[in-house]
Amino acid sequence: MEERARSPVLLIVSSPSGAGKTTLTNALRARVPGVNFSVSHTTRKPRSNEQHGREYYFVEQREFRDLIERDAFLEWALVHGNYYGTSRSEVQRAGGCRALLFDVDYQGARQIRCAEPDAVTVFILPPDMPTLEARLRGRASEDESAVKRRFQAAKDEIAHYGFFDYVLVNDDLERAILQLIGVLLAEECRRKRGASRAEQLLNDVRGFGGTTPPR
Repeated sequence: MEERARSPVLLIVSSPSGAGKTTLTNALRARVPGVNFSVSHTTRKPRSNEQHGREYYFVEQREFRDLIERDAFLEWALVHGNYYGTSRSEVQRAGGCRALLFDVDYQGARQIRCAEPDAVTVFILPPDMPTLEARLRGRASEDESAVKRRFQAAKDEIAHYGFFDYVLVNDDLERAILQLIGVLLAEECRRKRGASRAEQLLNDVRGFGGTTPPR
């Protein structure tokens, strides 16, 4: 019996800056094979450890606006003075992978869910606000004004937690990693994802002249 290829789980992970989203999603990809990262476009400048096409596609504002006009984005938003967006081609290239991971804010999460209703949404919370502020200040790449702006934006991000399917608190890194992996494993077992396999088995039973059990 040949099993039909399942479509990938579209896994959206959001959090305020400094909550540990990047660490958690990198751990998920390292521990679970077949999880692809959806590379977003952005107009912000790359940090010293970032590469074009790996963390982001770094583009100029003119190019980004041109992509908007061509309806090339599944979602896009203006965040902290820079544009961020997920191209439709990223989702089209995801065929055959186990899951496609989106790293977006709550605005992007809403837009993706609108276009892809089966997408799964996860929000990462910091242990507390003092810890979040300390993490932001610990970044050597941003000045004081940027830290204050991100800290204020974090409050607005957290206010939208109710939109998300799952809320994880990153107060223990290993536990939070296991919880995020657990979300993916649970979503893979959703009835609607396994329905085609179950119906195929039932058809095989009928083909062998067996009795179909009652539902």
